Amino acid sequence: MNTTAQDFLARCFRPGETIAFLLRTGNPLRVHQRIVTLETALRPRYLGWIAHLNHHGANVYVAANPLFPASRRRTKENIASVRHLYIDIDTDGDARLATLRASDAVPPASAIIATSPGKYQALWRVNDFDFEQQEETLKLLAATFGGDPACTDCNRVLRVPGFYNQKYDPPYRVTVTYSSECVWTPKSFHLAGAGLHAHASPSRRLPSKHSNSEEDWAWVMAELEHGVDARKLTKTLAKRRSDKPDPLYYAQRTVDMASALQWTLRGAPIEDVIAMLRTRRNAELPDALNSVRAREIATTAERMAARLTVA
Repeated sequence: MNTTAQDFLARCFRPGETIAFLLRTGNPLRVHQRIVTLETALRPRYLGWIAHLNHHGANVYVAANPLFPASRRRTKENIASVRHLYIDIDTDGDARLATLRASDAVPPASAIIATSPGKYQALWRVNDFDFEQQEETLKLLAATFGGDPACTDCNRVLRVPGFYNQKYDPPYRVTVTYSSECVWTPKSFHLAGAGLHAHASPSRRLPSKHSNSEEDWAWVMAELEHGVDARKLTKTLAKRRSDKPDPLYYAQRTVDMASALQWTLRGAPIEDVIAMLRTRRNAELPDALNSVRAREIATTAERMAARLTVA
């Protein structure tokens, strides 16, 4: 019995929910969809049937969100609720995954699916998201961490761990690692830039017991405006925030994000921002990670600047 797939499905969905499998063969192209209850999907005989199809060339996917009971199609209108956020990482996978795992902007992923060599799907179990919030967050995840921008629909499918990716010769066994048992809410994601609103409108800041990061942001922005050296500022901030799990990482990211926003607001092209960020950290970070990180920060800064300009 495919216990890997069984465990994955049981983690992702609740008893009684309706889920959709997509079975796709490449040559000739054939697509089959099967909509069943979770209990049916977990039966050894049912998983054995899917494994048989997989053995004969079918790639196996499951919809990331549950469907309404009695649904016959996996359309957006048939999605019952938002259960997961996700991102497809198909380029520079290992470096971009390392950036995602180290980021303060997102909580630990519930699962990381290795879909093929160097390619991943990160999955967050969530609650309290409506469909509009989900779509906006999926777009921000893709823009921030270099994911596939086309994978932002609520009826998106995921590869099912435990089966084989038949696009490769020999086929690649899809695997999964679990990072967290938590169920996250919209407040767990900070993709628009923590402290941005505090810097733009001090009167709207949160109460002081929740505003440490906002205070850091405002202080770093002011210090950079006064010409304080970024490397010295990073060391100072790391000492001030020794309460953080990784003070140096937090300080590097805060200082670099503030710098990138200031450069962007002054009209610097994004490629110049990336180059300046890479030069600043080239002695501190591996080249591949430094490159991906710089692009992610510059892209986020560009979005922040656009929001400030509109405001």
